[in-house]
Amino acid sequence: MNCLRLSSLKALLLLPLLGTLSLSAQTITIDANAPTTPFPHFWEEMFGSGRAALVLRQSYLNDLKAVKQVTDFRYVRFHAILHDELGVYNEDEHGNPVYNFAYVNQVYDNLLANGVRPVVEIGFMPKKLAFNPDALHPFWYKQNVSPPKSMEKWDGLITAFAKNLVQRYGIDEVSQWYFEVWNEPNIDFWNGIPRQRSYFELYDHTARDLKAVSPRLRVGGPATAAAQWVSAFLKHTAENNVPVDFVSSHGYADDTVENMFPDDPSVPKDLPMDQRVCRAIGMVRNQMKAAGKPKLPLFWTEWNVPGHNQSRDTTYVGAALANTVRQCDGLVDMMSFWTFSDVFEEGGPGPRPFIGQFGLRAEFGINKPSYYGFALLHQLGDRRIANNSPDIIVTKLSDGSLKIAAWNLVDPDPDSLSKAKPRTLTLVLRGTSASARATTQRVDNEHGNVLPEYAKIGKPDYPTPQQVEQLNRATALPTPEETHLQDHQLTVTLEPNALLLITVTP
Repeated sequence: MNCLRLSSLKALLLLPLLGTLSLSAQTITIDANAPTTPFPHFWEEMFGSGRAALVLRQSYLNDLKAVKQVTDFRYVRFHAILHDELGVYNEDEHGNPVYNFAYVNQVYDNLLANGVRPVVEIGFMPKKLAFNPDALHPFWYKQNVSPPKSMEKWDGLITAFAKNLVQRYGIDEVSQWYFEVWNEPNIDFWNGIPRQRSYFELYDHTARDLKAVSPRLRVGGPATAAAQWVSAFLKHTAENNVPVDFVSSHGYADDTVENMFPDDPSVPKDLPMDQRVCRAIGMVRNQMKAAGKPKLPLFWTEWNVPGHNQSRDTTYVGAALANTVRQCDGLVDMMSFWTFSDVFEEGGPGPRPFIGQFGLRAEFGINKPSYYGFALLHQLGDRRIANNSPDIIVTKLSDGSLKIAAWNLVDPDPDSLSKAKPRTLTLVLRGTSASARATTQRVDNEHGNVLPEYAKIGKPDYPTPQQVEQLNRATALPTPEETHLQDHQLTVTLEPNALLLITVTP
């Protein structure tokens, strides 16, 4: 999680979230026989999730299974695999390292048993290996953000860690994982001095340690907050012949322009939030090209929509997600939505459901509107038909049918929502039967939205399993509504922040 956002929230609320206003009525023409381009589902292949120790909890695994069911995601990333709560590192009375990977193995066993592989974020620092044992981050679980007291001992830990994984799971398996060095070293998750140079030293040692265990292990970074350090990182690794298999960074829609684009005066200071993530990804992709690394994979290992007004618990997420997918297509290999679950304790245990946390499922396993938004977008095809509309994605399946996402994105602040109007959209389909069969599914205030249902049962702080089941049953998306084109046309209405999936069978 990027703490840069937290200190700037008041200023962010003064800036526009959205770059464009939805039209109240719009007609869009789609040619079903138009050329297509590949459309990999980069937004749902990886998710973030708190810290490693949570993987040992049944509530976490329940959420993982539920999100896997609707997205079929392949990778998960979390903090603190080396945290002392997993008992990885100790020293005997002579100062010799003692390793224990029992809990680490249980963490990865649980992931693999559920069909998900890790993006291994290597961190944080075991206390007995830390240069400063008291360098504790303010998160509730108090991870140590110090550099190691001995690079030799750090090398030994990373080597033993990697060997344990290869011996337990086999190199054919572990070579399909990714190893990301640390988390957001450009801010308060790393207190090496000077910050950048000391992180580069940590990266150099870690990458070489992993490659010494097996050249098939894939390592990358710099895993920075707000899209920073990428040019310097690639310059450093090239000049020092340090292996890099992928580039990673972070950027949230509510990161400030000053933090994300400090060296680019061409970026307007009031750049709308809905444009910031993909603008930052494009910037990093250009930096990779300038560094002679245009074909390296780019992983955006943390992102989310703006979080004020508890918008992450609302239908806003689905529309904002779709809009981000539209903009980022072709720029990034994987985007990791932070997080899939509100089993998440950076600020301590959640006191109740729906406090604006990041996840797709609220505390106790309650499906949020974002859960259903991801479920709808999962159904999109793997080929895209170009369209100039800023609030539609047109895809094609191998059987020739079309899957079309449409949305009506509105700022989640109360004033904007009070003024927002439904949007009428007419699709004109060419290359199909004039009366082709069509179905629609939607997430809006009346579909897939748990908040009204939660209010009906009195907003309990600790809902019972029976109440959770009742809520999820009440919000489960119904069978798609069936209709037919009328003279090649289909007209639908989208209320503010609705997300609609339309299927057209030629």
